[in-house]
Amino acid sequence: MTTVEQATVETKIDQLRELFADAPEVGKVALEKVLGRLASDASQAPPPPVESAGRTGSRLGKVSELTIIVPFAPGGAERLRAFLRLFGGNLAGADDVGTVHDMRFVFLDNDTRMLFATAYDGDWDAYIDDFATKIPDFLDIIDSAWEGWPGIRSPEAKDYLAKYQVSAEGWYVANDLTVAETRRLRRIGDAVDEFLDKIAD
Repeated sequence: MTTVEQATVETKIDQLRELFADAPEVGKVALEKVLGRLASDASQAPPPPVESAGRTGSRLGKVSELTIIVPFAPGGAERLRAFLRLFGGNLAGADDVGTVHDMRFVFLDNDTRMLFATAYDGDWDAYIDDFATKIPDFLDIIDSAWEGWPGIRSPEAKDYLAKYQVSAEGWYVANDLTVAETRRLRRIGDAVDEFLDKIAD
């Protein structure tokens, strides 16, 4: 690390200390305990930066995030909750899309708003297009719970989603393998285990 880079790290640490001067005591104590680690980590080559996932959202490597906070339409929370309960809350049908890592549906503020969050492979537009072409009716069942949802086949659908999306300020991805790569490795691992079991007999 150059002298200039070291000075930049020290400046950032000083700014962090100033910001925490009036933080709750638990935060101040925790900061002091990890300052050495923070300075060391900040002195290393930086990790890959969070990039844009396209129109909106963030991406690290091959994996992108989408978070929406949207108002429910009248009766929408009740309808969506009943739909989700039909599957025990597990929408494994999203496997048909092929790029979905996970999805979360969180009902907020006495069922007046919903937080929807997902991680997926690739770019934002391609992800929305995958839903529109592979499971459009399921998406419309879910999203019709939202106030003003135009339908996934509408030319306004992407504008609607972008309007309510909130991009992550910070994000961490432990494994940036795509869903397809992860499934391939699982199949290879299963085949290797089966082979080793056979030769062990």
